[in-house]
Amino acid sequence: MNIPFVRHRLDNGLDVLIHSDHNCPIVAVNVWYHVGSKNERPGRTGFAHLFEHLMFEGSEHYDRGYFHPLQEAGALLNGSTNADRTNYWEVVPSNALELALWMESDRMGYLLPALTDAKFENQRDVVLNERRQQYENRPYGLAGMAIVAALYPPDHPYHWLTIGAAEDIAAARIDEVREFFRTYYRPSNASLSIAGDVQPEEALRLAEAYFGDLDAGDPIPPVMAPLAAPRQEEARLVLEDRVELPRIYMAWHSPALFAPFDAELDLVAEVLASGKTSRLYRALVFERRLATEVAASQNSREIGSFFQVVATAAPGRTLVELERAIADEIEAFIVSGPTAVEMERCRAQAEAQFVYRLQTVGGFGGKGDQLNAYNVFLGQPDYFDRDLARYRSASAASLQQAASEYLRPASRVILSVVPHGRTAAALADAAPAVVA
Repeated sequence: MNIPFVRHRLDNGLDVLIHSDHNCPIVAVNVWYHVGSKNERPGRTGFAHLFEHLMFEGSEHYDRGYFHPLQEAGALLNGSTNADRTNYWEVVPSNALELALWMESDRMGYLLPALTDAKFENQRDVVLNERRQQYENRPYGLAGMAIVAALYPPDHPYHWLTIGAAEDIAAARIDEVREFFRTYYRPSNASLSIAGDVQPEEALRLAEAYFGDLDAGDPIPPVMAPLAAPRQEEARLVLEDRVELPRIYMAWHSPALFAPFDAELDLVAEVLASGKTSRLYRALVFERRLATEVAASQNSREIGSFFQVVATAAPGRTLVELERAIADEIEAFIVSGPTAVEMERCRAQAEAQFVYRLQTVGGFGGKGDQLNAYNVFLGQPDYFDRDLARYRSASAASLQQAASEYLRPASRVILSVVPHGRTAAALADAAPAVVA
């Protein structure tokens, strides 16, 4: 399962990872910056996501929209930000590799000279509008904010969502945003992968030519994260929203990305709520008609994760019924663990999803993206086999132990999202949720 690659670190600290795949005349260029919303601070949130937008607005030597020249050459391109990292990628015909490297290097090294007040104000408005569309005006859109705000204390870097608080975005000043860029968007805080129809020697030569003279910058400040200790008592919250059907969210602290039991809880989520044969779907949706939908996930993050179960009440059903049914299914799992059939299915599904991510050389997922992920989080780009082994070595007993240790009712945050004016539909003793 390992992907062959060449690794080289430039003098300025930039890691360059090269993977040759000559099956198709395309090349994927992928850059990860080890910066996300966890590198922000209270009162100054949303900066990492704001730069996801600003990085497409032109740099000193190409001060126009970033998409046009690459799309004209036949490229696909995009970017994304989460709590732990920011990435940008292009998939280009082989003869456009140099163009993609030049564009990426220019915005890494020369974005700020082209960052004007007008661009800053425009993209800030774009982000505020995105926040309104994706969170404030979207049914159940504020639930995620309420969950993380309850799971983590206000000074914890996971207390806010990646998009940031509206008041922080509105109050941001361009000098603060510039300083955030100077601190984090540096070669020494980045990993560049080039995957596809390339020769390693030529790709390394081009990487050195375009990125080698960029300033490494100062050492990256460490993330000061207070310990998110497991909750010792249940927290019950209620959020009124413009929705028709009540929905319940349950969330627990869980192990960090790649930590022991992280993979097991991925598989627990698979057994509980993936597909129509899963336990929660079969019990809540198919047999008892308590819910219209149900989902579970292990939300893996670098310094601490959370496990979540979400279910929407069917018409005429209550959140009290849903909570009891979900709790019963989790308790049954803790008592008896998964069956042999469930283990076979969840392992096969995990392996299939792992392989699917590696079908392409680039994009969201793909071999270049995965090389960067392992390199940024673990410093080990060749972690493919060991990553897959986490899932292959999981047993029924280890899944049962993970659920028993982390999915205890006393340590959960439970959120009721109810239609406006119907707080009586929430679970008893629920306090108003806090959202920013």
